[in-house]
Amino acid sequence: MKRKETKKENVIWHLRTHKSITSWQAIQNYGVTRLAAIIFNLKAEGWDIYTTKESDGDAHWAKYILLKDRK
Repeated sequence: MKRKETKKENVIWHLRTHKSITSWQAIQNYGVTRLAAIIFNLKAEGWDIYTTKESDGDAHWAKYILLKDRK
């Protein structure tokens, strides 16, 4: 479901709703191609987001998990 908010607002909404997001989910759902940059800025704003690396054997990607809303 595409939302009409900014890309940053869409990422925040997704994290609050689903508790985690990957780059692929961000691209497919919101057209966000620079998720790492958005996450970096959210962390600087006080969001408690944990980054974990995942793999299926061949491909590797980051998964961002919302631990706690903005401080």
